[in-house]
Amino acid sequence: MADRKPTIAVIGGTGALGSGFAQRWARAGYPVVIGSRSAESAAAKASDMAAGIKGSKITGLENGAAAAAADIVVLTVPYANHEPMLRAVRDGAQGKILVDATVPLVPPKVARVQLPAGGSAAKEAQAFLGDGVQVVSAFQNVAADLLQDEASRIDCDVLVCGNKREARDAVVKLAEAAGLKAWHAGPIDNSAAAEALTSVLIFINRNGGVDHAGIRITGEQKT
Repeated sequence: MADRKPTIAVIGGTGALGSGFAQRWARAGYPVVIGSRSAESAAAKASDMAAGIKGSKITGLENGAAAAAADIVVLTVPYANHEPMLRAVRDGAQGKILVDATVPLVPPKVARVQLPAGGSAAKEAQAFLGDGVQVVSAFQNVAADLLQDEASRIDCDVLVCGNKREARDAVVKLAEAAGLKAWHAGPIDNSAAAEALTSVLIFINRNGGVDHAGIRITGEQKT
């Protein structure tokens, strides 16, 4: 059916960021697959989540199986787990969009921009997964705890970077379904700016007397 919503696999879906997005997309009517290293943990999280969202379609699988079962794969893991998770989902993600929300934070100095040798986490993902996967970078600047609270107003726009317009369009729709404003922000190379901004926002949160610092795109909307 033309109006069928795509199934979304959230890799790292048992964590704060992943589960926040999973809940919001499930409430918006998207079928969601929670991915975890443990199929049992994923299933338990999915069951708990589904119990709180009437009429939702939420299941839980091991990461590789979750990617294979979905139309769109969303990666929400710490940078330390980035490559292992990419390896786990590489086969299942072929021919699909993979949304990478990874921020290359290097503890303990997470308030300092430290981009990886590959230029950005998203560029590393695209190089690792190959041309068979359309990697789109998004959601790096969104606070996980606000996502968990359906009533929270998230005062932060989403920058969406990827090499294909159609893939970015799909991710803009996902952002809007989660209650966020999203913008096309150019090719995957531009993900470096969004990823770097997270460390800047962390610094502002710590030193600027602000909670949940975010970004907004300003200007006059063209007609």
